[in-house]
Amino acid sequence: MAEALLEGPAVLAEVLAAQGSTPREAGAWMLIGPETCARTIGGGRLEFMAIDAARALLRGGETAQELDVPLGPQIGQCCGGRVRLGLRRVDAALADALRARLAAEDAARPQVLVFGGGHVGRALLAALALLPVRAVLVESREAEAAGAPEGVEARLTALPEAAVRAAPPGSAYVATTHDHGLDFLIAAEALARGDAAYVGMIGSASKRAACAAFARARGVDPAALVCPIGGAADAAARGDKRPAVIAALTAAQIMRALAAG
Repeated sequence: MAEALLEGPAVLAEVLAAQGSTPREAGAWMLIGPETCARTIGGGRLEFMAIDAARALLRGGETAQELDVPLGPQIGQCCGGRVRLGLRRVDAALADALRARLAAEDAARPQVLVFGGGHVGRALLAALALLPVRAVLVESREAEAAGAPEGVEARLTALPEAAVRAAPPGSAYVATTHDHGLDFLIAAEALARGDAAYVGMIGSASKRAACAAFARARGVDPAALVCPIGGAADAAARGDKRPAVIAALTAAQIMRALAAG
């Protein structure tokens, strides 16, 4: 959506300074067109004010404007902070700079590799596609690879473990394949790297024990292995093993691990 707005008349709204409690941090930005918007500076009255001011700027002859907004009762918000917003009409030079910024943000996104496109794998990938990560499905089965959710990169390979070796440092790995032996191999490869932000495997306590033995036999410490993934044991204790529930818990766990790394 942001790329599309850069092709037509648009205004960049950017948080130049944020003091106290604010919806977003300095540097957060969005694009505002005559009818549509992309990205967000936090929503609520602050964002509505920015949209109204930006569209007034588009209708008029100004090219830039600043807004100093106290986030209090006078605008119907109770954050208590203060935000200084910059509005700039997008010209060719700014559009190029924003495209470069989008590309840099995309390149900096951490990679999350999900091995296996079954029920849980697909649900997890659908959750990850909404988050600021590069979600990758690694599959050896053509039909499952073709069913990757929108926004997810699918890799069809006969050697899924090779994708572990090729991943950038700080990646996250989740084994949810149809084959326990393959899950063990993927988890052991990821643990052996020593630079993974997260290594998870679908399963149970007994499956984790078996995988730990497999890893130790190859000289790999299994201490960092997360199994069941996402606190799924708690979900199972409540009788809830639905893929979407496990996916939500796992996505939250992955994001915490990436932030800690």
